[in-house]
Amino acid sequence: MRVKKRSKNRKAVKFYSTCFGFREPYKVLIDGTFVHHLLTQRLLPADDALRDLLSASRTPTLFTSKCVVAELRRLGKSYTESFDAAQLLATTKCEHDKVVSAVNCVLSLIGDKNPEHFFVATQDADLRERLREIPGVPVIYGLKNSLFIEQPSVQQRKFAQLDEEKRLNMDISEYKKLMKAASEGKTTASENGSDGEQHGRPISSLVKNALGVADKNKFKRNRAKGPNPLSCKKKKSKPQPAAIQNQGAAVDGEAKRKRVRKRKRSQKDNKQSETASQNWFP
Repeated sequence: MRVKKRSKNRKAVKFYSTCFGFREPYKVLIDGTFVHHLLTQRLLPADDALRDLLSASRTPTLFTSKCVVAELRRLGKSYTESFDAAQLLATTKCEHDKVVSAVNCVLSLIGDKNPEHFFVATQDADLRERLREIPGVPVIYGLKNSLFIEQPSVQQRKFAQLDEEKRLNMDISEYKKLMKAASEGKTTASENGSDGEQHGRPISSLVKNALGVADKNKFKRNRAKGPNPLSCKKKKSKPQPAAIQNQGAAVDGEAKRKRVRKRKRSQKDNKQSETASQNWFP
């Protein structure tokens, strides 16, 4: 079970690192509910627990905000330990003149596309649901004495796919710029004459080079010229027709030379045959 959980977490971290550019050391934005969960379940030290969760080689940096700390202070004596622990974390600058709720503060820090590449650690179900709709926001939560990373939602996967297609395909504005540059190169080549013909290139080559498309001739696949000789049976050598004729003539000569030898009977055999005939015919 541990192996499956760890592989799922690694896949989630790899998704966000490849599609949204998350890099080590990771930054984790923690709210008051998650701080309280870490203390009640004794998941300490918190940075080591999160490093194991993210399978990171470097210790992640833990952040919170002044609005989160102020909310923990207002909750009273039952959250004094969480308030003291939150004050030890690094605080990010939130652009709030007045203190707002922790949920609104976290959402304002994340924005539309999470430019700071924060992992958000929270136990608030409503906040987690709202963060699923924002692309590029991995969410960390806890269940009893174990931590988990939410798998990427459908919206995040669609956004990553569309972003990849945009990078692969060319916009209309970029295409117009390429066509303009190609036409300018063609006109300068015609004005300069023979010298310009050497430097001027056709439109298709300019577009291909701008997109990084290589020519087909550079990538020739080495195909098999014939069957593998080690996997084939050896061909039997066929006898030549002249040799066959010589063999046939030799066989005929041997047949002609053969003589049929007659068996010579001795006198004893003749006598036995005569006695046998007398017995049969008296």
